[in-house]
Amino acid sequence: MSKEKSSRPSWDEYFLKLAMLVSERATCPRMHCGCVLVRDKQILATGYNGSIPGDVHCEDVGCYVVDNHCIRTIHGEMNALLQCSRHAVSTDGATAYVTNMPCTNCAKALIVAGIKRIVVFSDYHATEAEEFLEIAKVELCRLKVPEKMINYDLDSYSSAVKFEDKKEDESAHDGCCG
Repeated sequence: MSKEKSSRPSWDEYFLKLAMLVSERATCPRMHCGCVLVRDKQILATGYNGSIPGDVHCEDVGCYVVDNHCIRTIHGEMNALLQCSRHAVSTDGATAYVTNMPCTNCAKALIVAGIKRIVVFSDYHATEAEEFLEIAKVELCRLKVPEKMINYDLDSYSSAVKFEDKKEDESAHDGCCG
C-alpha cells in the first residue's frame, strides 16, 4: 500500500461527525440538527429534529412556525434524551455532541438530564443556552466543523472485496435489500 496513512479524528471530531450523519435524518428544512449522547466513549443515544411519530413532516407539508420557531418538530437533543428515557439509559455525566448550539429549552433539558459537557460547531439563532449552561457549570466546547467527508477507501484495504468484484453466481442475494 503506497497510500499515506490517514489521520484518525479525535474523539470530539468523531462524535461530531456522527452528529452530522444523524442530522441527515432530520425532516425540518429550517435546520438539520443531530445529537449524539456519549459517556465513556460509548454512544448512549442519537436524535435528530423531526415530527412526532404519526405526524406529517415539515419537508412534506411545510413548517408550523410560531414566534419564529417550528413547533412541529422535536429537536435532536430532546429526541436523544427521550430515547434514553424510553430505554432506561442514564445520561448522568454524559457529553452531548450537537451540530448546533442548543435552544434554551434543550439546554435546560440537557442540564436537568445530567449532561456535563456539550460540544457544538455552530450557533443557534435565538437562545439563552449559554447563560443556563454557565449557571449549571456545564462545559461548552465550540469546535470547528469537522471534515465533511467520510474517509473510507475500499480499494486500499487488502482484505476487502467489492461486491461487483465477485462472480455473479457467488453474489449474496439473501433478500436483505428488498
